[in-house]
Amino acid sequence: MAALVPELLLLRMEQDPIHRHKDVLAHTVAVVAKTPDDLTVRLAALFHDIGKPRTRSYEHGEVTFRHHEAVGARMARKRLTELDFDEAMIEDVSELVRLSGRFKGYASGWSDSAVRRYARDAGPLLGRLNQLVRSDCTTRNRAKEADLHRQIDDLERRIAALAEAERRAARRPQIDGSAVMAHLGVPPGPMVGRALAWLLELKQSEGELPEEELLRRLDLWWSENRP
Repeated sequence: MAALVPELLLLRMEQDPIHRHKDVLAHTVAVVAKTPDDLTVRLAALFHDIGKPRTRSYEHGEVTFRHHEAVGARMARKRLTELDFDEAMIEDVSELVRLSGRFKGYASGWSDSAVRRYARDAGPLLGRLNQLVRSDCTTRNRAKEADLHRQIDDLERRIAALAEAERRAARRPQIDGSAVMAHLGVPPGPMVGRALAWLLELKQSEGELPEEELLRRLDLWWSENRP
């Protein structure tokens, strides 16, 4: 682990006004100690603040570490390569470090679009990213810790609910039977069902289309299939 020594020494000297530890290294050790038995998450915890010494600056009299996650991700990739980890592990750990600060701001209110973006950016690392976020809470204030975990629980519930809504929407055509009947001027009947089945196939093959284009396609289908 000699390749890590310079960065770890810098973390020891770096004061973190947010976590209020004696130094960032103490915070890092605390985060690593809280991680589950998962080497990928544990390495991400070790590296998640590694970019802070290089990004330290003052703004309005306060210490900031702007973009330290992106810097840390590059540093993690370099050090893990020197330590001869396999490429898949290096990719996952560096990506977790890059994403490690994304959860900040959730308490102030995220739109559904922001929740989807968080889940999409994390991809298959979503579970591990949330584990890292949970481990990153090292406050001694039990109320603050409980509140952060409630926020993560809420985020995970929203992700699951949005994913389920998207799965259901994927099984429905872009417009419903009432809209088909209104547009074509036809009563309920088997042809409406056929039109809906065709519209679902169209959606599954081409995705959602602009309304004007969708109705144009429906008109063309109707002209070729009307009884």
